[in-house]
Amino acid sequence: MGAILAFAAAGTVAWSGRPMVIPIPWAIPFGSLSFGVDRLSAFFLFPIAMVGGLGAVYAGGYLRRSSGVQAPRFFWFFYSIFFAFLLLVVTARNGLLFLMAWEGRSLASFFLVMVEHREPTVRSAGWTYLIAAHLGTACLLALFILLGDRNPTQDFEGFGVSGREGIRSLLFLLALIGFGVKAGMVPWHVWLPEAHPAAPSPVSAVMSGVMIKTGIYGLLRIMMFLGEPTLWPAWWGWTLVGLGALSGVGGVLLALAQKDLKRLLAYSSVENIGVISLGLGLWLCGVRVGNPAMAALGLWGALLHVWNHAVFKSLLFMSAGAVAHATGTRSLDRLGGLIHGMPFTSLAFFAGSVSLCGLPPFNGFISELLLYGSALAGILQPEGLRRIPVLAVGALGLMGGLALACFATAFGIGFLGQARSEEAAQAHEVSFLIAVPMGVAAVVCLGIGLMSPLAVAFTSFAAFDLMPILPGVIRVGGWEIPALFQRILVANVALCVMLVVLMAARRILLLHRRVEESSTWDCGYAAPTARMQYTASSFIWDILAMARVLRPRVKECRPLGLFPRSARLGTEEQDIFQRLFYNRLWRGIERCSDRLRRLQEGRNQIYVLYLALTVLALLLWKLGFSQ
Repeated sequence: MGAILAFAAAGTVAWSGRPMVIPIPWAIPFGSLSFGVDRLSAFFLFPIAMVGGLGAVYAGGYLRRSSGVQAPRFFWFFYSIFFAFLLLVVTARNGLLFLMAWEGRSLASFFLVMVEHREPTVRSAGWTYLIAAHLGTACLLALFILLGDRNPTQDFEGFGVSGREGIRSLLFLLALIGFGVKAGMVPWHVWLPEAHPAAPSPVSAVMSGVMIKTGIYGLLRIMMFLGEPTLWPAWWGWTLVGLGALSGVGGVLLALAQKDLKRLLAYSSVENIGVISLGLGLWLCGVRVGNPAMAALGLWGALLHVWNHAVFKSLLFMSAGAVAHATGTRSLDRLGGLIHGMPFTSLAFFAGSVSLCGLPPFNGFISELLLYGSALAGILQPEGLRRIPVLAVGALGLMGGLALACFATAFGIGFLGQARSEEAAQAHEVSFLIAVPMGVAAVVCLGIGLMSPLAVAFTSFAAFDLMPILPGVIRVGGWEIPALFQRILVANVALCVMLVVLMAARRILLLHRRVEESSTWDCGYAAPTARMQYTASSFIWDILAMARVLRPRVKECRPLGLFPRSARLGTEEQDIFQRLFYNRLWRGIERCSDRLRRLQEGRNQIYVLYLALTVLALLLWKLGFSQ
């Protein structure tokens, strides 16, 4: 019901084009219950409502195997609060209300991550997520204090920056760090691959599908308060393009090295946040150099990828949850052959994988095509920042190729071939309540791809507040954008019709023939087994070996003798940012904390002395500041 109401509010604004604002007085300093839905809020409300509603239906079937009564009640209580705060984040029109919604959403999701708190890994993931969330909130608190200077109500209408460029840049950095932590941008992403696998699959779908997108929403909302886009420094765009390229390439490389299916999908979310960030950087660079085609296509591609990633990543997490629900494991090396016992889940995962890899006729192709068009428009400009678009094209191409290899591994090893364990061999299809949300998400992935002109038109409508002045028709390389997407629509429909015709022709040709199954050529082995298949480690080993920066740990036991009894090859990968930076940071903090424990003498007189010295220092600072 909450999702339906959110759809109604977003649809009303999308249909009329007029924002809705409801201000209510609030007896709290700096606060007011001011709610509103404008174009940008409506654009983010649609995926939040859809993924949150589908996640609730999915959870109805997913939790039926849960033992006991308290776990489902605990889950539904915090899931409802989590969904409500997600809606409140994008509709709040007051700084204090926004921060309360932001913090409430973080706490509710923390308790959802900790549903299986008896597992040590789950507890560790939950605390990592909570620490990261509050570090980001600290930056946001400083941001709103500076942004709301001389604004007694902290309402968004009173926000604005009328000062030096340094103030704008400081606010931008605080917003980038505060919202980048929640979005999962590199290098603040380390909580994401820990929390998403630990959470129940319905929560993982909502967290990866829409929660991390609220970080993108917050960054865009704050940038609306930082003055005219033409006044923004050029390095803002360079920074976003660089972070996008680093997040995208680093995220997909780390995803390649994972054996846990949900952990692989979590690192893939880091990659897709990089794609969105890269589009936002192209938008800022296009505004700075006066290239409307580069700016508009970059912004449209980033916003449309918010929608696309919300749909196909929630579909992939729900499919991974269905696999874990049916087999009891998420390890790719223990799966295989699931397409025989779980054909619908396999088809759903395949649809999400094709969408994520940016292949037609699914939705991921459209948003990435817009980003390629933005970069191409920058390269073709006679004057301007050509190195940035070239970097963007190279990063997008590398991300696309690595994503294709990553999900060829995930689908091929997990769903094709023979079962590698008894659990996979006994896998069965999921219940109706689990299958329906997966089917709806798969249809939406295909629908956005087929109806690309409508999706791009609504995206441009949502981006109006961020880029109100655009030429009548945008051209890239002699192509008009509306005409280009009309041709893409025809091509996608033709591709779908061709596939249907080929499947029908195959069925007709085999209608009156006997179909038999037999073994393929088996290299001389009389009885091939599942152990003769590729594993996840061996399938992508060549790529990991080339990516020396990851430095994977190899565990191998080579076959010895003429008739070896055993052989083993395995790879273990730790996040490079966690290994090289965060682990050392935490060890340093731990050493400093141990030394500071000496201040706790256990005598009240010492503590009173500390208080007196602190008050004296504040008094001296105040006297010096007033002079």
